[in-house]
Amino acid sequence: MLGWLMNKLRPIEARSSGSGYTAQVMAARDSFISGRRGVAELTATVQSCVSLWEGGFAMADVTGTDLLTRQTMAMIARAAALNGEAVLLITELGLVPATDWDVTTRDGKPRAYRLSIPEAGGGRTVTALAAEVLHLRIGSDNLTPWIGTAPLRRSSLTGGMLHAVEAALAETFENAPLGSQIVPLPDTGADDMASMRGAFRGRRGSTLVIEGVAQATAAGMNPTIGQKPDQLSPDLSKSMTDETLAAAREGIGMAYGVLPSFFNRAATGPVIREAQRQLAIWTLQPIAALLADEATAKLGTEVTIDTIRPLQAFDAGGRARALSAIIKTMAEAKAADIAPADVSGAMRMVDWER
Repeated sequence: MLGWLMNKLRPIEARSSGSGYTAQVMAARDSFISGRRGVAELTATVQSCVSLWEGGFAMADVTGTDLLTRQTMAMIARAAALNGEAVLLITELGLVPATDWDVTTRDGKPRAYRLSIPEAGGGRTVTALAAEVLHLRIGSDNLTPWIGTAPLRRSSLTGGMLHAVEAALAETFENAPLGSQIVPLPDTGADDMASMRGAFRGRRGSTLVIEGVAQATAAGMNPTIGQKPDQLSPDLSKSMTDETLAAAREGIGMAYGVLPSFFNRAATGPVIREAQRQLAIWTLQPIAALLADEATAKLGTEVTIDTIRPLQAFDAGGRARALSAIIKTMAEAKAADIAPADVSGAMRMVDWER
C-alpha cells in the first residue's frame, strides 16, 4: 500500500522527444564528425577533382579586397571540397584558417565561434564573433544550416565503392600469385622433385608448385595425355572490376561537377573544353558567388569573384560571332537614327542586361 502511494506521489519524468534539442545536437555532431572526412578522398579520382577546384579558385579574379589572395583562395577551395566548409579568422594581417571550431547560433545563423588556430609550435584557441569570421558553407541542409557537407559526404555510397574497389585491386596485386603456374612433370624421386622445385624462380616470394603426371592424370600413368601448365593468376575480368571502377570514378566526378568525359582517355579537345565549362559555370562560379557574398557581408566592401574569365570557360568563337552581330546591329541602328534607349530595350528583350 505504501509503495503504491509513493508511486502516485512520484513526479512524472519528462523526456525529450526524438525531434528535440538532444536529437538536433547529436545530428549536428554526427554531420560534423563523420561528414568531414572519408576514405575515398585517398583515391586519385577525388584528389584530381579537388585539384581542379583548387586551381580554379587560385586563378579566379577577385575584386574589392586584398585579403583573398591566390593562396588563400586555393586553401578555401581544398577545404570546401574535402570538408564542405572553410572557416577563416579575419585579422589585421589577413585571413587565418581554422583547423577546428565550435559555433553558437541564433535562428540558425552563427553568432560566435571558438576557433582552433594552427601554429608551428602548437595550436591556440580564439573566441570571435560571427562578424570576425569568414565562413563558407556548401551543401548545407535545413537541420544544420551552419554546417556544410562535402561532395563525398553527399555521395558516401559511391565513395565507399570506389575505395573498396581500389583497395581490393591493391590487395590483389600485392598478394595474388600473378604469373605463377602449376607445371606438370614426370614423377621421379622425392629428392629430384625437391631439387626441381628449388630450381624454379618467378613466383611472388616463393617457388612454383610442381605436380606429378600420375596425380594429374588420376593415376593413369600416361605422361603425355592432357597435360598443360595450369595458370594461377586470377581472372579479374569476370569480376567486372574495370566497369565497376569506371562507374565509381564517373560518379565521384559528377559529384564534384566534373563530367565523365573528362576521364575518358579517348576524349578530344572540344570535349575537354566543354567539361571545363561545365565545371567552371555550374560548380565553381556558384561557390565563388557564395564566398563573395560572405566576404561582402564580413569585410564591409563589395567583393566579386569571377572564375569563368580566367579559366577561359566560354566559347571563344561564339563570343566573337555575338560581338560581331552586336556591332553590326548598333551600326545599323545608328544609321537608321534609332535612339540608344530603344536599342537597349530591344537588347533586354533578348536577355541582354547591359
